[in-house]
Amino acid sequence: MCGKWWLPVLVAVAGATPRAARAMQADTLSSDSVRATHTRLFTRRDVWLAASVVATTAALMPADRGITEEFRDPWPQHNALLRGAANDFNFVGSPGVLVASVGLYGVGRLSHQRRWAMLGLYSTEAIAISGAATGLIKGVVGRARPYVNGDDADAFALGRGFRNGGDTSFPSGHATAAFAAATVVATEGQRWWPHAARFVTPAAYGTATLVALARLYSDKHWASDVVMGAGIGTLSGLAVVHFNEAHPNNPINRWLLGASVVPMYRGAMLMWTFRTRLPSDLSPTARVPRLVRDAARW
Repeated sequence: MCGKWWLPVLVAVAGATPRAARAMQADTLSSDSVRATHTRLFTRRDVWLAASVVATTAALMPADRGITEEFRDPWPQHNALLRGAANDFNFVGSPGVLVASVGLYGVGRLSHQRRWAMLGLYSTEAIAISGAATGLIKGVVGRARPYVNGDDADAFALGRGFRNGGDTSFPSGHATAAFAAATVVATEGQRWWPHAARFVTPAAYGTATLVALARLYSDKHWASDVVMGAGIGTLSGLAVVHFNEAHPNNPINRWLLGASVVPMYRGAMLMWTFRTRLPSDLSPTARVPRLVRDAARW
């Protein structure tokens, strides 16, 4: 047994990633040249975050078995409230956050709320990108889940994760998805609704942290699995936000944010609108007549 020392440590570790991400958000939002500073997917701060996640994951691995044994203690496992909450947050991690992201995009498009649609789209992109990275690592590393080999937290086998679902423990896919969505929601919420950020950011990251703890409670992952998953998700969310800030008119945004459903008699029409650049040599007063003349010529 490792005693109860692990609980505050684990909570502190789980909170470290959100705090680092919030620091990056504040640094980003305080700049007047957001798009200029985010021409790269990852900033120097992101690199430091990635390094800290890797270091924390490595430092936590020796305690994995002891933490898992504490979660297997009869009292938490026989507590109906904790068991029900764990089941709920396991669902939130997958497929909950993905369904919510796609649904938010759909609601935003149908209600013509562009920011809602953007938030849903960016969250979906972050979940997809982080999920691909996590899936690849799972397959290559081949770490056995606690319920498969609870006595050996070091049961790694190269490539075994591609063949057996019980050997896909590292990193946690649920934690990855939850933190990817939380990072997008917190970052864009800070930019679009700054007055609500003090509520949205803790709620987003708090929910993601509970998803990570639910995976430990359910004996699906080791503690280091969820820390690495949280890091991958956070970095993926930041990368998606950085990319879309630097390239707001990218092909995905043009097609998925430019589409509108227009009701028609006995049906509907799907219509796309695209942003275009007018010739730079035209003054504002001369643009409209020339555009009309060019249209008439065609």
